[in-house]
Amino acid sequence: MTTRKRRQLFEQGHKRKFLVIVDESPEMETALAYAVRRSQRTGGGLVLLYIIDPPEATHWLGVEAAFREEATTKAHAVFRLCARKIHNWGFADLVAEERIREGVRAEEVMRLIEEDQDIGVLVLGASTDPAGPGPLVASLASAKVASFTIPITVVPGNLSLEEIEGLA
Repeated sequence: MTTRKRRQLFEQGHKRKFLVIVDESPEMETALAYAVRRSQRTGGGLVLLYIIDPPEATHWLGVEAAFREEATTKAHAVFRLCARKIHNWGFADLVAEERIREGVRAEEVMRLIEEDQDIGVLVLGASTDPAGPGPLVASLASAKVASFTIPITVVPGNLSLEEIEGLA
């Protein structure tokens, strides 16, 4: 059995953060709603992570730069949308940390969790699509989950805000 290093969130002066991967998927809202309520109820923090897919290889640096600029602008728009949702839910005093990463989604999530030792829970929303829970949930629920150092909470995408309120 491998011994894991104790995460800093257990030390004095640290507080547990809930990590939500934000995008434009419908299930993201349920994950966000749950994480906001849990962070408020437990005195924790909230981290919003937007992951930019890596650009396809090109020989034109200007094209890559324009892609990154456009993707970063989109990330900030998603963060503003999340902030409005949080405010409309009655949590105007909650200020979330916003992080933007570029790369393979599952790898970037795992990398951020290792870098920020205060992240204590990863909250994901499950898609209601009959094809499956969504690509991120599926990839993280594979063999990679055994290497995680924190719990993953998967919130069903079909829950209402009232149901989430009761569960969080």
